[in-house]
Amino acid sequence: MALWLFQRFGLSLPATGAIFFLTGILSGGSYLVAVQISKRIGLVNTMVFTHLPSSLCLLLIPFMSSLGPVIALLLIRSALSQMDVPTRTSYVMAVVSPGERAAAAGVTAVPRSLAAAASPMLAGSLLAMSGFGWPLLIAGALKIVYDMLLLAMFRKVRPPEERREGP
Repeated sequence: MALWLFQRFGLSLPATGAIFFLTGILSGGSYLVAVQISKRIGLVNTMVFTHLPSSLCLLLIPFMSSLGPVIALLLIRSALSQMDVPTRTSYVMAVVSPGERAAAAGVTAVPRSLAAAASPMLAGSLLAMSGFGWPLLIAGALKIVYDMLLLAMFRKVRPPEERREGP
């Protein structure tokens, strides 16, 4: 993201640092807000319905012609994009047995770590070929596919605290 902002808008290092500072603050605050949202709409719904608009923001960023809308989209995205982290952890721990929790945590964390490790190399290669922002577009699209699959596969698998008992 920093490389693309520099290439596209010539954004200085101090300005880039300030933007990422704000996005980090918003991301951190979103963890706390996610708890309140999940109490109202459930863990899976919180994961998906906060992540989808975040991914849409990511998809729109390459099409912005000026820096102001890009920064606005980045801030909105940051306020929403991490709400799936605490809810996913809570969900996984609630639906697996205590003996499987460590393995389940590892299985859900490893793909994210591998993707995070590979993405700078892939993004750098794509940006070297074109300054359009293909990495942002591809990442947004992949995240939307992930969210839709998550909703389709797990919307009916409720953790114990979300299960409603009959009258």
